[in-house]
Amino acid sequence: MNTPYEILEVATDATDAEIKQAYLRKVKDNTPDRDQERFQRIHGAYTSIKDEKSRLSYALFTIPAADFDELLDQALHTTQAPQVGPEHFKQLLRAGLDETMLVNAMPHAQKS
Repeated sequence: MNTPYEILEVATDATDAEIKQAYLRKVKDNTPDRDQERFQRIHGAYTSIKDEKSRLSYALFTIPAADFDELLDQALHTTQAPQVGPEHFKQLLRAGLDETMLVNAMPHAQKS
C-alpha cells in the first residue's frame, strides 16, 4: 500500500504549495478519462494531505501497513541453528522419565 506522499511523490515535510503542484502534475498526466481508478487514488492522496490539518489527521488516524512476513522472519530468526547430531538425537529419543523423577519434579505431591 502506498502512502499519499508516495503516490504524489512528495516528501513528508512538503509544503501545501509543493503538494498542490505535485497533485496538479499527476492529474495532468493521469486524467480521469484515461484511468479512473488511478485518478481516484491521486485525488484521494491529495485530499488526505492537502493542508496542515489534513496531514495532522492523516498522521494521527492512519494505521501503517505491516509486512507480516517480514515481522515473522524477524521474530523467528535465530542467530545459530541448534546442532543436534544423530547420536545425540537417538539418546534424546531413548531418554525417559522414571517415577522418582516425576515425584521429585512435583514437590507438593503426596509420597506414598
